[in-house]
Amino acid sequence: MAAGRGFADEHDPRRLIESKTLYEGRIWNVVSDTFSLTGDDGDVLVRDYISHPGAVAIVALDDQGRVLLLKQYRQPAGMSLWEVPAGLLDIEGEDFVAAAARELAEEADLTAGRWDVLVDFFNSPGSSSEAIRIYLAREIAEVPEDQRHTRTEEEAEIEHLWVDLEEAAAAVMEGRVHNPSAVAGILAAAHAARSGFTGLRPGDAPWPEHPSQRSHRTAAEAGR
Repeated sequence: MAAGRGFADEHDPRRLIESKTLYEGRIWNVVSDTFSLTGDDGDVLVRDYISHPGAVAIVALDDQGRVLLLKQYRQPAGMSLWEVPAGLLDIEGEDFVAAAARELAEEADLTAGRWDVLVDFFNSPGSSSEAIRIYLAREIAEVPEDQRHTRTEEEAEIEHLWVDLEEAAAAVMEGRVHNPSAVAGILAAAHAARSGFTGLRPGDAPWPEHPSQRSHRTAAEAGR
């Protein structure tokens, strides 16, 4: 099959027979779905995965063409990673751009006057429903000191570093940066910069792939 410019991932729900929660966590749950690929009851599969609220991440770019990186410790990896500001979409009904602005202020003490969408992706679609949107934030300004968020726990150790965008992209390609949002966001921003950031989607562009934007049939409805 020859690739064309029109190819794209597509919404393709299969018949849900049963969905149950196996584990309830503080932030995400583990669920088990029983479903049919073909609609035939004889072709039934079971898949367990993390039910995740999704997240936003921000490539903050200053007027010198530098991207802001944060150094933060991550227990599952056992490493301190260079990342971009990011956070969970764990406030029900919160606008996606508002969530990104909140995270930029909380983690980086910054505001942005312009927001564009860089890239959308699923972090691990075979094992999690986590959808991530990465924004490009420009027209950067500092949050006044008396209005800054008090960072606690791992966030209290955050270090900030402004890095030239092409240097950051080189660090990704050399295997020195591993956080998925940083990898995807930096490379997307470096690509977009070569065309002067033309053609980027606006910050309020639809995000139909996020679970909150998709309609889900109940197991009972699916069984009809």
